[in-house]
Amino acid sequence: MRLTVIGTGYLGATHAICMAVLGHDVLALDRDGERLAALAAGRVPFHEPGLPEMLRKALDSGRLRFTDDVAEVAAFGEVHFVCTGTPQLAGSMGADLSQVEGAVAALAPHLERPCLVVGKSTVPVGTAERLATLLAALAPAGTAAELAWNPEFLREGHAIEDTLRPSRLVLGVASETARTALEAVFAPLLAAQVPCVVTDPATAELVKGAANSFLATKISFINAMAEVCEASGADVHQLSAALALDDRIGGRFLKPGLGFGGGCLPKDIRAFVHRAEELGNGHSVRFLREVDDINRRRRLRTVDLVREQAGGDLRGVRVCVLGAAFKPHSDDVRDAPALEVAQRLHDEGARVVVVDPQALDNARRAHPDLEYADSALEAAAGARVVALLTEWDQFRGLDPVRLGEVVAQRAVVDARGALDPTAWRAAGWTHRGLGS
Repeated sequence: MRLTVIGTGYLGATHAICMAVLGHDVLALDRDGERLAALAAGRVPFHEPGLPEMLRKALDSGRLRFTDDVAEVAAFGEVHFVCTGTPQLAGSMGADLSQVEGAVAALAPHLERPCLVVGKSTVPVGTAERLATLLAALAPAGTAAELAWNPEFLREGHAIEDTLRPSRLVLGVASETARTALEAVFAPLLAAQVPCVVTDPATAELVKGAANSFLATKISFINAMAEVCEASGADVHQLSAALALDDRIGGRFLKPGLGFGGGCLPKDIRAFVHRAEELGNGHSVRFLREVDDINRRRRLRTVDLVREQAGGDLRGVRVCVLGAAFKPHSDDVRDAPALEVAQRLHDEGARVVVVDPQALDNARRAHPDLEYADSALEAAAGARVVALLTEWDQFRGLDPVRLGEVVAQRAVVDARGALDPTAWRAAGWTHRGLGS
């Protein structure tokens, strides 16, 4: 099929590349000339394991091209995927839908024949209905230009797997024509027995918001238990292990630590609450405000632990921060817990040196007043406190004896529960973690 992808950020670039590898002819649109040039030259402008190789495969096949011409996109595509961002609105918990709305408004006047426009961006429920009305009003094809919703469920660091072997497909359609078109797009996945839920667009919109809200709740639940454990002297890691043995609960996302961040979970649960309040059902999701608050408190508690390890005063104290990205296998620093903690330490007078395998360039742009190093040993040299804030494998595997030779004081705060406390204490370190 002839597919187009509007927006070549993390979601759009991944979707375009993977659809071409599946065998479709894909034309991807963006207004960022530098990004388009990089992709066309085989360079992925963000870190995602395996994606550069997939991009080269797609380009070599001749099935993937890039353009900044919306008229070309409209003339080319049978199915148009909208993959633009929906960041949090400044000064509000709501989602900024200007990119999604702008994409549809720009594309619609060029749609002169029957086609399907498919939203993949995470949006508040009701957005699809409003955009369908806009599309029909602006498109020369009228109602023959249909709108559907197909939410994405990508995990950074696992984007290829989640696109080509997803846990499920959700097709939010308003007609059999739209259903048939999407089933044709995803025919290889359906043939591989990927579970598929066919529903209406409103339910499809809600699936993504509800899924992220549930995951955030599970993460914040175990972190709330960590707060209780700290107050009572119990061990949250042993508590989590016991809870995970209950198959009604399970162990995934039940790991205490610094909490969630990134460009999705935090802003998505806030937008979910905001939209529920607009609909007059804010009481139904009021608990998500506490989920958000618990998550933010973990960052403040981590600062407390570092301060305690420093003797109660951070002024002039060198602190080594291991990690900048919001999670391993990513260079994404949007709402990164590690960098918020690092900035707060800096604001209290600490000399903070950050190291990360992939995210240093993005971190430097976001937090230019912090210091950065190219290795853990360099960052830790002369440090009085080492804080592990992103659980990269490179940090899990650090030798506490070797690291202890370069620090000024053997004090570590493991905010991700990634280090073996016994091994580090045996090497002479004072080890502190969240919830134990």
